[in-house]
Amino acid sequence: MGMFTSINIAASGMTVERIRQDVISNNIANQGTTRTPEGGVFRRSRVVLEPVTDTPYFRLPFLPKQWDEGAGAGVRVSEIQEDRSTETRLVYDPTHPDAIMTGPRAGYVEMPNVNIVTEMVDLIAASRAYEANAAIVNGSKAMFMKALEIGR
Repeated sequence: MGMFTSINIAASGMTVERIRQDVISNNIANQGTTRTPEGGVFRRSRVVLEPVTDTPYFRLPFLPKQWDEGAGAGVRVSEIQEDRSTETRLVYDPTHPDAIMTGPRAGYVEMPNVNIVTEMVDLIAASRAYEANAAIVNGSKAMFMKALEIGR
């Protein structure tokens, strides 16, 4: 395990949280978008994460292998996908240009599946996680500085 491993792991977390904040901001900005360039109503996006496993890690020599799964190497974004699990909502507005013209849903407009309360809660969680990772970086820097002072 290298000297800067903790900073690298926290930096990967900070990168992921910044991307989450960007995606959440995009969701909030498009909460009223009824027509996208791809066609249809906007659907909220979400970030899918995966652990970084392709880096070698240091095994603790005094622990049995079944107890030591190795140190983590961070996290990365595996994909950003549309949320198809929640339904869009219908709002009655027959004057809207994207209103449904025929059938039992005539006069209704299909609105995005963006819930502002959910997005704000996710944004606060992403912000707090970013701050926690920044605190880890600052703690590591302080520890390195103390180690340098010992050598004087």
